[in-house]
Amino acid sequence: MVGYLFPGQGTVRVGMGAWLRRNPVARNVLDAFDERLSRPISPICTRGPLDRLVSTEHAQIAVTACNLATHAVLADEGYEPHVVAGHSVGELSALYAAGVLDLAEVARLVELRARLMAQIDVVGGMHAIMGLEVAQVEEMAMWATAPDEPLVVGLENAPGHVVVSGHIGALDRLAKLATSASKIVELAVGNAFHSPLMEPAVPAWTEAVEAALMTPPRVPVVPNVTAEPTLDLVAIRRALIAQLTGRVLWTRTVAVVDAMGPSVEVGDSKVLAGLSRRSGARCLSMAEPGTLRRLAREVAA
Repeated sequence: MVGYLFPGQGTVRVGMGAWLRRNPVARNVLDAFDERLSRPISPICTRGPLDRLVSTEHAQIAVTACNLATHAVLADEGYEPHVVAGHSVGELSALYAAGVLDLAEVARLVELRARLMAQIDVVGGMHAIMGLEVAQVEEMAMWATAPDEPLVVGLENAPGHVVVSGHIGALDRLAKLATSASKIVELAVGNAFHSPLMEPAVPAWTEAVEAALMTPPRVPVVPNVTAEPTLDLVAIRRALIAQLTGRVLWTRTVAVVDAMGPSVEVGDSKVLAGLSRRSGARCLSMAEPGTLRRLAREVAA
């Protein structure tokens, strides 16, 4: 038994999932996922081009495919999670691992989510603020905000690693507020995710989530917007809707999962394992060679 953490769309790259396609169990899941999409994602993961892969309408689907395939590898090795969480769009993968959603529902929801978010006019972006704590970044965002140009903390990733999300004008003003103690990094994303600028997608997303076929989770789920483990299906639906515009409380999520035992990043990514280590938490990455052996030792310990 181990905690499962599923990465989000900031982890895509051309060639992602290559090691999964060499595993028959994982390849079967990738093929099955492709069959349930309106257009297969595997060719874009394998060959790119990069600009298509990193676009919102493809990136969210690509990372989800790799997450589910990696989950199949762990299941084939006899592992089951005792708690699950997913970073941003990774929350759909977490709900699959908990038995809330089946493969077809995940494919339908992630494809819709990606399309809805990609259709919103691009007036915003996201910047990572390194070296400052959340309260400091919140104050900077408040000063940078203007009427009709919102800027909010979108993700609390780890201590000293906070992401702001909002209007381009507000992001420009934020850059002028930077101090010598901080570093601002522009993220290669399509828009201001987890901010009020995603509101146009909320009605259709709400309708889809409320209509989705869900079953009660087998294990606790830690939603992004609450960072509190729950088995309540009503709470899970509400949280899945809220996270489209709400803040990702990842630092607190990692602390909750780590308190329950060791965890593993389930996908073709090392990003969440790195964020966990910044928080002083124990997390392995399935994208690193030898993880299954190390995971066996962690669980035994």
